[in-house]
Amino acid sequence: MGFVIRWIFAFVLLAATYNPTQWNYVRWSMANYETSLSLTVLFGLILLIGYIIYLRATLRSIGVFGMLLILAVVGTVLWVLFDQGVMSFADPSINTWIGIVALSVVLAIGLSWSIVRRRLTGQADMDDVDE
Repeated sequence: MGFVIRWIFAFVLLAATYNPTQWNYVRWSMANYETSLSLTVLFGLILLIGYIIYLRATLRSIGVFGMLLILAVVGTVLWVLFDQGVMSFADPSINTWIGIVALSVVLAIGLSWSIVRRRLTGQADMDDVDE
């Protein structure tokens, strides 16, 4: 259940930043930065904090190579689904949502990987060891 919660938060973070609807930070800030600059900066900083948390944890647990490897696996799964006729990439807005889901899966795996590795191997990370 912990992985699902991490994935949902990663998905919300990415979708709140940008999605194909009008309800996202990028479009809202471009339309309202002149009249609501303080809110634009505040929401931008909150999103930045979320990205720093997710990216730092992901980079520390699986690294850039691990991120690329997981993204390659997710991309290959999408390729198989397309090749088997299960999905189509004709609609640009659907493609954007697929990209958001794919990136959120990478971030959720990165945030969860230390926990999975500890359970599989019984080894603690350096951050887990008490001094």
